[in-house]
Amino acid sequence: MSDLEIRPWRSGDDLELLQLFGDPLSPHAHQDRTMLRENSDSPFSRTLVATSESVAIGAGVIFASSLHPQRLWLYVEVAPGQRRQGVGTALVARLRELIPAGQSTELKSRYTVTAGDPATAAQGFCAALGLGEIQVSRDVIVEPGALAEPVFDTNDRVIEDIATGSVELTNLVMDFYNATHQWDPAKMTLGSAQKMLLDDRTGAQGAIVLRDRPRVDGGKILAFAISYIPAREESPTDVLVGFNPEYSDDQVAESIRDLVAMLVYQYPVKLEVDSSMFVLSSLVDALASVEQATVISTTHILASDHSS
Repeated sequence: MSDLEIRPWRSGDDLELLQLFGDPLSPHAHQDRTMLRENSDSPFSRTLVATSESVAIGAGVIFASSLHPQRLWLYVEVAPGQRRQGVGTALVARLRELIPAGQSTELKSRYTVTAGDPATAAQGFCAALGLGEIQVSRDVIVEPGALAEPVFDTNDRVIEDIATGSVELTNLVMDFYNATHQWDPAKMTLGSAQKMLLDDRTGAQGAIVLRDRPRVDGGKILAFAISYIPAREESPTDVLVGFNPEYSDDQVAESIRDLVAMLVYQYPVKLEVDSSMFVLSSLVDALASVEQATVISTTHILASDHSS
C-alpha cells in the first residue's frame, strides 16, 4: 500500500478503531482489543496505528506480561477491506523495532475460531509471521445430566464448599496454574492467583473442592471448581475446574470426572479447557462425541519460538 503510514497511538484512537472494526466476534477478541492503549514502560507496551490518507485502517500492540515473561504478546487487527495488503506485516515489523534491549524478542499471539468466524485471515497471518502452535484452548458447554451423579458412600472422598479467599485454595490454584502452563512458563504467585482468579472483582462467586477424605482427618484436595458470574445473565455459569498437581493424571481422573458430574447435575456449565489439562480435555472429547458437550470456540495460541 503506497500511502500507508504508521504512527504512535493517540487519545481517541480506541473509539475510531471500534467504529472501523465493528463488534468483536469473540470474548477473546474483546479482551485483546483492550490491549490497544497508551504506551507504557512498566510493564513494557507499545501500540501503533496504521493509516491511509490519514484515516486509521489498523492497529497493533506488543507488550510484556510479568505472569508469562518468556514471550511478548502480539495483537494486530486490520480493517476487513484492507487485509492482505501488507498492513499487518508492516505493523509487526515496526513494533519489533520498538523492543528495548534486554527485553525478550520472542512473540506469541492467538486467534479464535467460532461457528461464525473461521478466522482464516488470522490463521494465515500468523503462519506468514512464522508463528507455530503451542497450545489449544476450548470454551465448552457441558449439558445438564451429561454424567451420572457420583456416589461417595463407598469411599472416604467428600465434597466441600470452600471460601474463595482460602489460603489453601489460593495455594492450590497457584500450583495448578503454574503446572499447566509449562508451554508458556508462568510465574503465578499467591497474590496474582487471588487477584486474577479468586477475587470478587474477577466475578468469582463460589468454590467447591473434592478431598480424598474430610479435612478434619487431614484430607487433601484432589480437584476444585470455581464458579464465575457469566457475561450474560441467561448464559451458563463459567467454571474453572482444576486439580492438585501433586497427583498424577490417573490419580485425579475419577475426581475430575465426579466434580464435573456434580456441577452439571441440574444445569449446564461453561468450561475453558486447555490441551495441557489432559484429563479434563479427554473427558470433554468423550462428552462431545455423544453430543453431551458443545465446543463453542477454539483458541489457537502460537509463538515465534515454537518447536517444529
